[in-house]
Amino acid sequence: MSRRFGRSLGVDLVRPKTCSLSCIFCQLGPTAATTNERHADVPMDEIIAELKLWQQTGDSTDFVTLGGSGEPTLHPQFGDLLRWIRDNMPFRSLLLSNGTLFSMESVRRDAALADAVKVSLHAWDQASFEQMTCPHPSLRLNAIVDGYLRFREIFHGSLYLEVFVVPGINDHPEQMAKVAGLAARFRPDVIQLNTLDRPPADAAIQVCPPETLARLASLFTPAAELPRQVAPEPRTEQIADADALVALVCRHPASVDALAAQSSRTIEATLALLKALASQQRIRLFKRDAVWFAGPP
Repeated sequence: MSRRFGRSLGVDLVRPKTCSLSCIFCQLGPTAATTNERHADVPMDEIIAELKLWQQTGDSTDFVTLGGSGEPTLHPQFGDLLRWIRDNMPFRSLLLSNGTLFSMESVRRDAALADAVKVSLHAWDQASFEQMTCPHPSLRLNAIVDGYLRFREIFHGSLYLEVFVVPGINDHPEQMAKVAGLAARFRPDVIQLNTLDRPPADAAIQVCPPETLARLASLFTPAAELPRQVAPEPRTEQIADADALVALVCRHPASVDALAAQSSRTIEATLALLKALASQQRIRLFKRDAVWFAGPP
């Protein structure tokens, strides 16, 4: 269950962690080496084969979501996958992108095949962009925003904008008003403010208080949505064994409470299993603000 998009079938198109950014708030930790080169590291026929196997289960979803362990548009065939989903599945497709490659016409053209696209904008100038996202040296914020403008001209689906709020960096109303001004230029259908939900790459970052988020939301047109908590839907078969649990948290770090709620185990039994997996160095188990989390080793 996603906080923003309901029930989501995640499709990971890159190897961990392949990204053009190394955002200080990223739940997957820092990017060892940012890249803007597009490579098909994960074979598309293998991805489609897994989707076919999932279809045989008769399960359903709100979105088939391209995202995962980095930036999905770095896979040069992500558009082929969106076409396949459109032609072979009765579900909507969603592209979760940081938007950094939208300056490329081929990326914009392929992204437009999705039913919904989420891009990001957390900064208002090059300096704040670099402070927030530690981007590949080739990336320029003005080129990214120009790419959003061009994409808006050809995209007929739902365009979502995520704005991540980090106290002390972009949470002042004057700063966020500048972000809102850039966003107004490419007219997203939905704007969503976000703040920490899982441990970030930079441990010094703190959660933005709800009252601050509420004040900032009104600066946007349309007014931004605030983060909401979604109770996990019981899906025992998703993490019924240790291998499935490892695969899940290595791509999507989660709290022990959330993992227990998605299985038939108690919180105590889930924590015991995670400790065993951590001792084998298959995952990392750690605490933040007195809450246990599991993530990639």
